Amino acid sequence: MTIPAAVSGPALLLRAMIITPQQVLDPGWIVIDGPRISAVGSGPPPAGQRVLDLGRRIVAPGYIDLHVHGGGGVQVNGTSVQEVAESVIAMARFHATHGTTALVATAVSDARDTLLVTVRGIAQAAARTDPGSPAVLGAHLEGPWLAPSRAGAQNPRHLREPSTDELHDLLDAAAGTLRLITIAPERPGALAVIEEAVAAGVVMSVGHTEADFDTTRAAFAAGARHVTHLFNAMPGLHHRRPGPVAAALADPRVTVELIADGIHVHPAVLALAVTAAPDRAVAVTDAISAAGLEDGLYRLGELDVKLAGRRVSLAQASGTLAGSVLTMDKAVATLAAAGVPLAVAIQAATATPASVAGASGKGRLAPGADADVVILEPDLRLAATIVGGQVVHDPGRLLHSAALIETGSAS
Repeated sequence: MTIPAAVSGPALLLRAMIITPQQVLDPGWIVIDGPRISAVGSGPPPAGQRVLDLGRRIVAPGYIDLHVHGGGGVQVNGTSVQEVAESVIAMARFHATHGTTALVATAVSDARDTLLVTVRGIAQAAARTDPGSPAVLGAHLEGPWLAPSRAGAQNPRHLREPSTDELHDLLDAAAGTLRLITIAPERPGALAVIEEAVAAGVVMSVGHTEADFDTTRAAFAAGARHVTHLFNAMPGLHHRRPGPVAAALADPRVTVELIADGIHVHPAVLALAVTAAPDRAVAVTDAISAAGLEDGLYRLGELDVKLAGRRVSLAQASGTLAGSVLTMDKAVATLAAAGVPLAVAIQAATATPASVAGASGKGRLAPGADADVVILEPDLRLAATIVGGQVVHDPGRLLHSAALIETGSAS
């Protein structure tokens, strides 16, 4: 990773294809002024700025990952608050080299005390405001209130019945940073937990579940508004037993995660799901510590997992997927290659997850929004990442060259 450098004072104007993602400006321009975006437009850009003409490159909001367990050799779950905080920050910095400018650190099911420690560590990481550091938006608890029959790569011995008492302990430990909880709504007490968590401002997500169509709809009626990795760890879509997939796609209130690696969900099904819910699809990585590393054995929580090629599975059960080594730049490229329109693919990685996480200043390119930006090559390879007006990844020194451009007309 490059050493962070400011793109500020005077402001920097980037000229390229601009995907806001509410609209595509081609050609367009964006002005980054310190940690904020000050202007976005098309046609003749304003004079008096440092100008970098990016040609046919693409400028889009920084990617936001709602479901990420690790990367670069570290994982979220840990046994001390400091360990978790340092791991989450290191994970965020790794994923910034793949375009992620904000994330929700995701913990797998764990012992009650360990989960409380993990949540406290995530809260500590979220409180960090280092310049150029990718934002940790809070915690996503993928468990422990899941269906044992749909455990996947969750440790079965840490799965338990939903508990409002445990929920309150977790809320206290998170100190306002608990963003998302995945729950199997058919488990005893689940609907009560959903209602109380939603009342506390937590987004509740259906996942790792055996729920049928009606039970899933009951969860949505109780306040759940999200589905964790649609299609995976749940009953499939059947024409006589529609299950949670149909319930989610049919409900306009509900956002749906898609692990867009082409392994967890076939590209044709990715495209079908996004077509059914274009404004509600959320691209996620479900990445584990092995992301960015070579084939070998790694850990997900307490479980041993094996990376072979791009596929991660339980070491003792090769047929069970165990997260991924996906990064958000690859997720967007996979969606686009599957036939999803580019602006829609970028929305699934930016504006929609920002809305789920309540991050109103992120996921968009607009005056006053955070200057979290990715620059993409025409083939969607990542060229540079900017977080809060700081260059955090620029391997080709594309943006560093902007400092050599004199202030003047952008014509």
